Amino acid sequence: MAIATAVPAYAVDPLYETKLIRLAEVLGSIHSLRNLCGEKSSQWRDRMDSLLAAENPDPTRKARLIASFNRGYRTFTETYTTCTSQAIAAIDRYQTEGERLSSEIISGYGN
Repeated sequence: MAIATAVPAYAVDPLYETKLIRLAEVLGSIHSLRNLCGEKSSQWRDRMDSLLAAENPDPTRKARLIASFNRGYRTFTETYTTCTSQAIAAIDRYQTEGERLSSEIISGYGN
């Protein structure tokens, strides 16, 4: 008689996880920089909330995504205290990177 034991199922991160973690960090960076440069909205935090809603991650994965967003936010609040030409250039770079990451995730793994 064979006895079968249940093997616990472990959540497996999606193949695009590295890009998604980076996208969360980029969103945090843009949120920080755009607010520094005069945009007083929660648009970028709202996009992060939408990302979390779409992914519906388990608590551990959700914590990683939020930590990445917060890391991006903190990096620029510690780097810039006023809106400078370098901050504006960083906004442009990060928006371009965010668009690229979003496109790569959608084209490679979207439905």
